[in-house]
Amino acid sequence: MTPHNELRLLPWSGPDGKPCFLSTADSNSHLSRLADNTEAIQLDLAAELLDHASEVLGDKEAAPEELRALTEDLAESLRDTLRVAESRGHRLPLPGLDTHGNDARGPTLPAATFG
Repeated sequence: MTPHNELRLLPWSGPDGKPCFLSTADSNSHLSRLADNTEAIQLDLAAELLDHASEVLGDKEAAPEELRALTEDLAESLRDTLRVAESRGHRLPLPGLDTHGNDARGPTLPAATFG
C-alpha cells in the first residue's frame, strides 16, 4: 500500500494543543502500535458513549446538567473520531495507483465512445 501522506497524524495533541505526527515506514513500530491501540480505544469509547447518549436522551427527566455533560463528552468523542478518520484517510493509497505508485486504472476511453 502506498500512502499519499508520509506523516501519520497521531491520535493525541502536543502540550501546546498542536497536532502530533509520526514519520516512519514501519507500521509495526512501538509508536505506530501505540497509536493504533489509542485509536481503537477512542473508537470503542465513542461507541459506548453513543449507547449512553441514547439512554440519557430517552430519559424525559434528564437534568440539564446531565445533558450538558453528555454534550461535552459527545463533542470530545466526535473530535477524537474525526482525527482517527483523518489519520486513516491520509494513509490510504491514492486512487488508481498500484502498490508501486504506478497507474493501475488501465486504458481509458474518451467520453465520446459512449455516445
